[in-house]
Amino acid sequence: MPEPSPSPQRRGRLLRFGAACVVLSAVAGYVVVQYVTGGAGKPGCRVVSAQGGGTTYEFTPEQAVNAATIAAVGTNRGMPERAVTIALATALQESALRNLDHGDRDSLGLFQQRPSQGWGTAQEVTDPTYAANIFYEHLAKVPDYTELPLTVAAQRVQRSGYPEAYAKHEPDATLLAAALTGTSAATLTCKGRPETATATGPDAVRAALVRDFGRDALEQAGAQIGTGTGTAAASTPAEDVPAAETSGRTVTLPVTDATAAGRGVRERGWQLAHWAVANASALHIERVAYAGREWVAGNTDSTWRATRTGGTAAAGAPGSAAGAGTGTVRIVTAQ
Repeated sequence: MPEPSPSPQRRGRLLRFGAACVVLSAVAGYVVVQYVTGGAGKPGCRVVSAQGGGTTYEFTPEQAVNAATIAAVGTNRGMPERAVTIALATALQESALRNLDHGDRDSLGLFQQRPSQGWGTAQEVTDPTYAANIFYEHLAKVPDYTELPLTVAAQRVQRSGYPEAYAKHEPDATLLAAALTGTSAATLTCKGRPETATATGPDAVRAALVRDFGRDALEQAGAQIGTGTGTAAASTPAEDVPAAETSGRTVTLPVTDATAAGRGVRERGWQLAHWAVANASALHIERVAYAGREWVAGNTDSTWRATRTGGTAAAGAPGSAAGAGTGTVRIVTAQ
C-alpha cells in the first residue's frame, strides 16, 4: 500500500526548510570568500613564482599593504627571509592579512595579539607596524627558529589553539616573502586603480615609507629631506619626512650599497619597488620603475615591462647600473 502524500502544510514546511538551507549555505559561502579575500571584492593583486611553473597567489590591495608592511619591518630588523615567511603565514592564518578590530576574547589586529596577555595596548596591536615589530621581537627569541618547521616556529610565538593551521599558508607566504623582500624581481603586480585614496601625492608616499621602513633606512647615504607636493599622511609632517629627490609627482629613491640597509642592492631595490606597487591603490601610485622595468597602473595584465629608452619613467636600461640592480626606484603618483 503506497504511503500517503505529505500534507500541504508539511510540504510547505519542507520547502521553507529547504529554502532556508540554501540561504544559509549562500551566506556561509559569502562569509568564507570575504574572509579569504579580505572583504574587498576582487583580489586586485597577484604574486607569481620567479621559478615559473604557474604558482601564483592572488590577494586584495588591503592585504597587499599589510603584507608589505610586515616584510619591511622584518628586513629592517635584520630578520632573514624565513622570518618574514613565518610572519606572513601567521598573519594569513590569524587575520587573512587584515587589521581586524575584533577577535577571540580581546584578540586584535593582523596577528590577533591580546592586550591582556602583554602584547601591547589595543591601539598598539592594531598598528600594523607595531604588531609586526612585536611579533618579530618574540620570534627572535625562539632558538633556531629558521631551522624549525613553520608551524612550530609560529606556535612558539602565538600559542594558538590550532597550531597546525599555519602550515597551509606556507606556500603563499613563501611567494609573498620572496617578492616583498626583493629576492624575486618583478613578481608582484596590482591593478592599482583605487575607488578612493585617503592620502595621495609624493608626501604621502614618503610618509608611508617612513612608517614601514623607518627614518634611518631612508636617511642613509645623505638622502635629502624634501617638501614635495600633495597631502602628507596624518601624523607625519611632510617637512619631517626623509626622502630622496622629489620632483612634481615623482619620488626618487636611491638604491646603493649605503641605502641597502645591510642587504643586497638588487634585493633592496626590488623590495622598494614591490612595496610601492602593493601600496598603489592606497596611495594612488600610477607608475613604478626600477632596474629597466616598470609597472603602470591600469594595464590589462599589470605586468612589469621593459622601460622605454629615454622615457620619463625609466629607472635604467638593461645592462646599465640600474639594470644590474642598482640606481633608483622611481614612484610616480597621480597628483
